[in-house]
Amino acid sequence: MRDLHEFDLAMDRLQARLPGRLAGMVRYLRRPQSRLVRIPAAAFLVLGGVFSFLPVLGLWMLPLGLFLVAIDLPALRPPMTRMLHWIERKWFARGEPTRPDQSQP
Repeated sequence: MRDLHEFDLAMDRLQARLPGRLAGMVRYLRRPQSRLVRIPAAAFLVLGGVFSFLPVLGLWMLPLGLFLVAIDLPALRPPMTRMLHWIERKWFARGEPTRPDQSQP
């Protein structure tokens, strides 16, 4: 149960930083009623990530599919939670603008 709570909190933080339409899509896919849409979408994204050498598909699809699968598979939640924390530290921290009045240590 702790894994689910931590995963949900990390997904909430990620969702809060996404643009409006994308955040709405993630919100819809995370709902329990969306399972019939979420599982095929996750399978498509994972499969698309595996075939990332093709021009239209990309490696970016693999983690998105795994995040969707982790909603339904408890065994994937801890590694996906760690990945979400890593994304927050590396990607979002870099994108935060610094104000000119703040001194750099």
